[in-house]
Amino acid sequence: MSPLAGAKVSGEKPHFHGHRQRLRARLLEKGVENLSDLEVVEYLLYAGNPRGDVKPLAKALVDRFGSLASILSATSEELLAVRAGPQKLSSAGLAMLKVVPEAARRLARHEICDTPLVSSWQELLKYCNIAMAREPVEQFRILFLDRKNRLIADEVQQRGTIDHTAVYPREVIKRALELSASALILVHNHPSGDSTPSQADIEMTREIRGTAERLGIALHDHLVIARSGHSSFKTLGLL
Repeated sequence: MSPLAGAKVSGEKPHFHGHRQRLRARLLEKGVENLSDLEVVEYLLYAGNPRGDVKPLAKALVDRFGSLASILSATSEELLAVRAGPQKLSSAGLAMLKVVPEAARRLARHEICDTPLVSSWQELLKYCNIAMAREPVEQFRILFLDRKNRLIADEVQQRGTIDHTAVYPREVIKRALELSASALILVHNHPSGDSTPSQADIEMTREIRGTAERLGIALHDHLVIARSGHSSFKTLGLL
């Protein structure tokens, strides 16, 4: 048999090009909100493989993680372990899946800049949820505010394990003084999915509040963020 037997006729487009064109047309005509999680993942993977068929790998990712949100919050190691036959995620595809959640965080953070946070509480909760709810380990974030309750700095002070973060109250206050902050909002996440504050959370918060108040720094709230929702120390009567 000739080595060219069975080969595609020169100029013939692969079968998936029609699918890609239909998907693009539907996105432009009906809006991206009408795409399924699988179709959104396909679109993101196109950036890493503009000439190949990415649908099998997109389906494998959805099957493995269950949703677009879980894919975007997975670690690089978890994503690279997924296979669709011989196909695996390219470095360009991985970069695209990593840059999307960062873009979402920056967009949400923009919404809380230059406005008094105590009057933009829903936007603050949205930002904290995007930034922290699906983090695989605990992290302790501090929002430093000026006298008008506008954001001076947003810093992750500590990262820990799946169920613990070491927090040093003196370091929190030291940083607040360095920034000339007048108020603080503490935020940390519970990767377990349960936003209920622990006894250690309560004791640490009271220690920070006591030290801060002696120096004229207000502690507005401590938020615990989880996939299931959030808890507010102020709302719970813990502050």
